[in-house]
Amino acid sequence: MASAPAITPETDTEAFRAQVREWLDANFPAALKGHDNSLSSVEQPSDESADETAWRKSMGATGWGTPTWPREYGGGGLTREQAKILGQEMNRAGAYNPIGGMGVMMFGPTLLEYGSEAQKQEHIPPITRGEIRWCQGYSEPNAGSDLANIQTFGEAVSDPVGGDHYVVNGQKTWTSGGQWADKCFALVRTDKSHKHEGISFMLIDMTADGVDVKPIRMISGMSPFCETFFTNVKVPKENLVGEEGQGWTIGKRLLQHERTNLSGGGSAIRMPAMPLHAMAKTYVGVNDNGELDDAELRTRISDFEMQWRSFLGTAMRVQAEARATGGVSEVSSILKKVGTKLGQQRAEMMIEIMGMKGLGWEGEGFTDDELRSTRGWLFGKATTIYGGSTEVQNNIIAKRILGMLDHQ
Repeated sequence: MASAPAITPETDTEAFRAQVREWLDANFPAALKGHDNSLSSVEQPSDESADETAWRKSMGATGWGTPTWPREYGGGGLTREQAKILGQEMNRAGAYNPIGGMGVMMFGPTLLEYGSEAQKQEHIPPITRGEIRWCQGYSEPNAGSDLANIQTFGEAVSDPVGGDHYVVNGQKTWTSGGQWADKCFALVRTDKSHKHEGISFMLIDMTADGVDVKPIRMISGMSPFCETFFTNVKVPKENLVGEEGQGWTIGKRLLQHERTNLSGGGSAIRMPAMPLHAMAKTYVGVNDNGELDDAELRTRISDFEMQWRSFLGTAMRVQAEARATGGVSEVSSILKKVGTKLGQQRAEMMIEIMGMKGLGWEGEGFTDDELRSTRGWLFGKATTIYGGSTEVQNNIIAKRILGMLDHQ
């Protein structure tokens, strides 16, 4: 496992590119070329191979899995331009980023902004090394779109022997990957007399006494979401992020990071391994001129890929602006709304292109990719709901971006 070469913000661009390429050639296992990051999925984690473990540890040692995060907390400390070059060289090598998950896409950036120094020192380094899985405790049975209606309650207890803490009781639902997570960042009510001002942001150990997780089986056949029950769960006071009652502000900020990533506008922006036009040529065939042998489908694919590339270009520009200004904004709602809809559109077209091969569920006669496409198509139906439904994003866009305030 080799550490990263010495890099400074003043390092020449081409020199940095050469150093990254040399490092990747020496450290990225060729057997993993084209693989995906299992940490970024809420599906059941699989056992790491020796190559996967070595690659995760190598990237964790450099901090390049979270390239622009501060070095003092285990990040790469790279500039925006250097991070872009790193991504380009990883794509060239067919390398994936082995550091990911909710800790990277949501919790880490939020803690860097709102956490205490002790909390950053404790929680950020394990995230940058890919050593921990986080889950999100937001939605409840009666608090989905109206998230501020949460009822999970944390009662403050002063204990001179056991230490000051909260006793948390309640239920969360749609806890992505909760059955495999080590810790949970959660919105907990600490004051019942105020709706928004009574919410606090807490970090809960998923192995603590009183935490019970029950997976929810989806139409796709997977169980990536859970119901999570808290019964007299002890949460140390030092696990409160920010001030008591500041949870709504912190929670909204985290949702902006989530929506940017759910849209497809996250740090791993890239086109799917097989574009629709290439897939269509495989399943539909080509004419004597080498063109897709379905003119109407050819037009639809061209239209979609132009929209998708335009969206990715916009997403990358917004992400660059966010880094330059110090954080994401309400524009994340636009990315979430458009990106998830395009993702669903692509999945629908994939199933159509594959014909009967796109309807497989199990058994012989189907490839693994075909079976995954069927389940992915079904799973994708949820993307316009979780992370804030399309209707919620429309309200945010109308009020926060377009200034269309409610009139009595």
